Amino acid sequence: MSPPIRRALALALASVLSSPALADDAASRLDRIEVSAQTTRMPEGKAALPNTITVITRADLEQQLAITTDLSDILGNLVPAFSPSRQKLSGAGETLRGREPLYMIDGVPQSNPLRNGSRDGYTIDPAMVERIEILHGANALQGLGASGGIINIITKRAPGDGAALNELALGLSAPTDYESDGLGWRGSFLHGRDFGAMDLVAGVSLQARGMYYDAEGRPIGVDTTQGDLMDSESRDLFAKFGWEPDDAQRLQLSLNRFQVEGRGDWNTVPGDPGLGIPTTSVEQAPEGLPPENRVFTATLDYHHGALAGGELNAQLFRQEFRALYGGGRFASFQDPALGPDWFDQSRNRSDKTGAKFTWGWAGLLDGNLTVGIGFDYLEDTTYQELALSGRKWVPETTYVGRAPFVQAEYWVGDVLSLSGGLRHERGRLEVDTFTTLHFYGPVTVEGGEPGFSETLPNLGAVWYVNDALNLFASYAEGYTMPDVGRVLRGIDEPGLDVDSFLNLAPVIADNTELGIEYAAGPFDARVSWFASDADNGSRLQFDAANQVYNVVRERTEIDGIEARLGWTPREDTRLSLAYAAIDGESDVDGDGRVDSDLDGANISPDRVNLGWSQAWSGAWSSHLQLNHYRDRDFQRLGNPNGHFDGYTTADAFVRFQGGGGQWTLGVENLANEDYVTYYSQTIGLDPLSYFTGRGRTVSLTWQARF
Repeated sequence: MSPPIRRALALALASVLSSPALADDAASRLDRIEVSAQTTRMPEGKAALPNTITVITRADLEQQLAITTDLSDILGNLVPAFSPSRQKLSGAGETLRGREPLYMIDGVPQSNPLRNGSRDGYTIDPAMVERIEILHGANALQGLGASGGIINIITKRAPGDGAALNELALGLSAPTDYESDGLGWRGSFLHGRDFGAMDLVAGVSLQARGMYYDAEGRPIGVDTTQGDLMDSESRDLFAKFGWEPDDAQRLQLSLNRFQVEGRGDWNTVPGDPGLGIPTTSVEQAPEGLPPENRVFTATLDYHHGALAGGELNAQLFRQEFRALYGGGRFASFQDPALGPDWFDQSRNRSDKTGAKFTWGWAGLLDGNLTVGIGFDYLEDTTYQELALSGRKWVPETTYVGRAPFVQAEYWVGDVLSLSGGLRHERGRLEVDTFTTLHFYGPVTVEGGEPGFSETLPNLGAVWYVNDALNLFASYAEGYTMPDVGRVLRGIDEPGLDVDSFLNLAPVIADNTELGIEYAAGPFDARVSWFASDADNGSRLQFDAANQVYNVVRERTEIDGIEARLGWTPREDTRLSLAYAAIDGESDVDGDGRVDSDLDGANISPDRVNLGWSQAWSGAWSSHLQLNHYRDRDFQRLGNPNGHFDGYTTADAFVRFQGGGGQWTLGVENLANEDYVTYYSQTIGLDPLSYFTGRGRTVSLTWQARF
């Protein structure tokens, strides 16, 4: 553990343990966090999980949606160990505890680890979301991909007891340095009805985003390569049908079709990082087709709450993911057969089919033991093409994974919970013989079917010291593939074959965590220390000339702390403080010892989040939040040392309930702070992606439920 993190952890623990309320009798019990079985893979929703867990409720979402509709912004505002948002369609470099999280919707994986295009945070509209459950740290509970943790997006469900529900929301947003092309709007409608044994919820949303302007009134540079949210349109169609033949059973079909695409009206004006001149935009159509995401997810869930004395959860799913990126005349796209200076752009295509089965029993051994067994199957077929010339940049690659698992929780009295489990992951990668692009040789690579077999344990304990205080500790291993597509497409050495190419070996991350939770009277606190090591890790390295990332396999070590403190001095007032400090290093020279700092594509800055929520007299309420990112220096072998100039932003809203609904006036970047984003400061200082952050932006939203 690094000295700064040791000092920060000591201070945070001292602030918890020295709280005057600890000397008094606990006014309220420290409740266990309620998490769905889709996330925990256990039969009970309330589990004494020995991990840091964040549940973003619908109320939390509505607070943040008054300020921003970008999911990565929301995660950054509420989860300090999550990287600052890029404010772009691409989430490259947005990590959780320094590693890639696994995004899911109702337990269905949205991430695409075989060719990670970093678009997995944009597969559903927030209007369809009820809550978000976040399990911090590497684990294998959901199989492939959760090296940084799990972000499970739980969609809305129809009301019960024969009721009906309608939700209508309309909103406008604009920069305060008003420009007509900065105007954005959104609308959504959701209807839910319970028919007794059957229920239905269905929704539609439409959104048009205007141009973003920075604090100096400049149009922020459009990312014409990775894709952008500004100057874009999105729409979502969502439906969920449920049937409950009796009190113990439920069959549910969920469908979601989401699309976001750029309008293609603005082009990039290069900046000059050396002179502090940011990348901006000019109203001019760029070459090629506008970037877009098209995602379709279908899920069939079956639940039986009393099958042979246990609880069965079964899920079948299908996800079709299409992502078109911007283009360029990059050297890697050139081929003499196509003529000089060829323009092209890439498209990722990924189809996932899978099944998850969990059968669990609670209340065994005099009510002290809960056991869950299960089996998962995943087939993921992915390739990347150059859309205009039809060439395969990444060959069609199929991952087939099968994994039985067992998970158990045992209570010793009422004060100690012991948990543990094993997951045996058997994976096979199928790649036919292929030829790389001309830029890489071209070379012919013999196909193959390399297989992997890993048994991944997890262990943990939670000690309830008293009604107000508990301590927890855990160890878990996470399993993911490196970005296979980046590895395969970059092969430039003749004579290689897929079966023996070591860079396709999986990434196994060991995650250790120690934590303390406290809640009594008006105070609550949670502090945890974590460490995540990977002997054969995967690090992204930016190639500015070709605007792509390359995968570097080397040992990585990450450690840090997360802390969250809350004070509710009265029923209508809530104050909160969240803090995260993370250090990460990698082994650049290959001697088995880490020697270089991980850069901004792989690690987030230290940060503090402050919040104040207030319910005023009558129908008025408000919220104020502040995010502070600390300066950071990066020292790397063989590379110029990097530096990040921290910045502070504030957001706020005021809400009025009345006049036929709920009216909310929100302001993003309240003080109109002028800053260059974390990603742009720390990744390559590229003239085409030296982006400033969004300046002061005002949003007006009206919502009604009837």
